[in-house]
Amino acid sequence: MEFVLDALLVLALLFILALGAAVLIVAALFLIDRTQTGDAIRRNYPVIGRFRHLFTSLGEFFRQYFFAMDREEMPFNRAQRDWVYHSTKSKGNTIAFGSTRNLGVPGTPIFVNAVFPPLDDQFAATQPMLIGPTAAIPFNAKSIFNISGMSYGAISRPAVEALSRGAAEAGIWLNTGEGGLSPYHLTAACDIVYQIGTAKYGVRDEHGNLSDEKLRKVAENPQVKMFELKLAQGAKPGKGGILPGEKVNAEIAEIRGIPVGKDSVSPNRHQEIDDFGDLLDMVGHIREVTGKPCGFKTVIGSSDAWEAFFQLINSRGSDSAPDFITIDGGEGGTGAAPMPLMDLVGMPLREALMRMVDLRDRHGLKDRIRIVASGKLVNPGDVAMALCAGADFVTSARGFMFSLGCIQALKCNRNTCPTGITTHDPYLQRGLVVEDKYRKVANYARSIINEVETIAHSVGVAEPRLMRRRHVRIVQADGTSLPLNKIRPSFNAPP
Repeated sequence: MEFVLDALLVLALLFILALGAAVLIVAALFLIDRTQTGDAIRRNYPVIGRFRHLFTSLGEFFRQYFFAMDREEMPFNRAQRDWVYHSTKSKGNTIAFGSTRNLGVPGTPIFVNAVFPPLDDQFAATQPMLIGPTAAIPFNAKSIFNISGMSYGAISRPAVEALSRGAAEAGIWLNTGEGGLSPYHLTAACDIVYQIGTAKYGVRDEHGNLSDEKLRKVAENPQVKMFELKLAQGAKPGKGGILPGEKVNAEIAEIRGIPVGKDSVSPNRHQEIDDFGDLLDMVGHIREVTGKPCGFKTVIGSSDAWEAFFQLINSRGSDSAPDFITIDGGEGGTGAAPMPLMDLVGMPLREALMRMVDLRDRHGLKDRIRIVASGKLVNPGDVAMALCAGADFVTSARGFMFSLGCIQALKCNRNTCPTGITTHDPYLQRGLVVEDKYRKVANYARSIINEVETIAHSVGVAEPRLMRRRHVRIVQADGTSLPLNKIRPSFNAPP
């Protein structure tokens, strides 16, 4: 009995001490909040005003898990993410009891199934496509769906390793992003597209100019199949890449040729390229030095400006043309960017893609220049829609981030990514197990390709790239739909 009383006294004493400590903390916070001058809410409502900031910070997570419906979130909703997550498990991705998609929303694509589709043994199989027929070493690309540019630095070492191994497993290409070629890109024998950004990381001399010597050295690697000159990206058209200083460790600094711990900010454009003539000269120079196909990536503000570009190609001859053009949408992307550029600058991909395809075709360059669509394309319908619009290839960055386990925490621009994908914190990177994630990357790519082929088979063509604008209808404001080729006729008449 005496022991029980002693225990109760100890518990009571601990409770009083805890209560006293709590009172002291609240009193201290009250004084701090009442006397500070930076926050009016906390000054007028000491202590309880702090909950406003807490709830604001946590609001996006509560919406994601508790309040938002399956198709409500931005930039990607739960239905889109769940499709990717399910596809990574290679266990089928079927649903039951009808679609949860509202098919009356304006802009919704509806694919036109054939009255008499091919038999099941006559499936639509993707065929390889040649890029850079005039290059010394052309690239015969096997896949319609590939990994878009994500730099080592913007994403972590295990993320790059998993993407490299997954790309090799699925037979797709991996774009390095503008951060240069790291050892982790070469973890597996995947095909690599080397992106040259405005800072020319990895192929720059001591003055920041393009180094032919370093360019040749990169091109000697047989895994490097093409070079992509980055003019602009969807996250921030008109502004260079931004890598926060906390992500610039010694290894990244050495690969890029920049100081440790300092923000890595690329110029807003290539200083050697002032006009379309300079652009064609640079593309031709890189192709000549490396012997491999070269193209460029850009965001379109207006297609009118690009009319002169294609006219210049025809005046110089088709050999002067870029081997491919990657069109990024203005919807944003994985990179850190100012909100006005992310939200308000650059034409959305759906419109930009068709405009560039029509310009290319109208100038007779369909067989010479390949068009790559990039920008918020993560599900089979997105990819099939881009092919109907005229793309030859589709690349995705955020889709593959989801395949790595991204939960859309919106922390990509910081060093605190909870899934280890966009952080260089070793503790957080432990969560990304390469042996598991690379299989999910490969499964996701295979699932996209398989289901795009399923859509192509349903509309009655033998290869996904044979889909045309007439094969998809777009829902209008009144709830009816129109064929895409009626909304925006293509230059080439349907076969």
